[in-house]
Amino acid sequence: MSTSVKLWRDKKTQELYENQADLYAIIKTTEKLERAYVRDAIKPEEYEVLCEKLIQQFKVLWGSLKSEVPDVEQFMRDFNMQCPMAATRLIHSGLPATIEHKTKQSSSDPEAASVAETVQHFITAMDALKLRMVAVDQLCPILSDLISCMSKVQSLPSEFIPKDKIREAYQRLYQKPANYELPDEDVRQLLYDLESSYNMFLAALKGGGRT
Repeated sequence: MSTSVKLWRDKKTQELYENQADLYAIIKTTEKLERAYVRDAIKPEEYEVLCEKLIQQFKVLWGSLKSEVPDVEQFMRDFNMQCPMAATRLIHSGLPATIEHKTKQSSSDPEAASVAETVQHFITAMDALKLRMVAVDQLCPILSDLISCMSKVQSLPSEFIPKDKIREAYQRLYQKPANYELPDEDVRQLLYDLESSYNMFLAALKGGGRT
């Protein structure tokens, strides 16, 4: 009579295997999604929703696995995962391609609504820093929302310094653990960058999109 073979001896090891399996699945799914987007097999708005969900799932899962899987790209090599597009999206970018590359998704979104939302997200981000909400898991969602809304403001130029500045800040934070807190000097710099970007955003709107 055959007997079953267990891959683990205790609950902790079982959880590790299950988390690694989930990580593997997220990477594979992201690779398929990226390829579908490149081939125009999925609408940009559908891609963006699914990609944002996968990125958040990856961020949460990797945060709990970093002691066992400190290097996701090494994890991918160990399991012979040929997923270069997923590596770019999940590890290095942290943003859907539609947002990262400023894709104009729909003319049905009123410009005024996009501007109003962007202003609100700027204010929220600056208030968060002033209230000492300086952990990665507090700031990343706020900055992600700001980047997303600003990318929908059609009147802004394609090359707009505040977009790049905030995206770079987001990507630096994205590389840190969820519980990492910005030191005071970084908080001061980020607040300065947000305030100057906000002023440039308003100036660009008044000037018809010119920086």
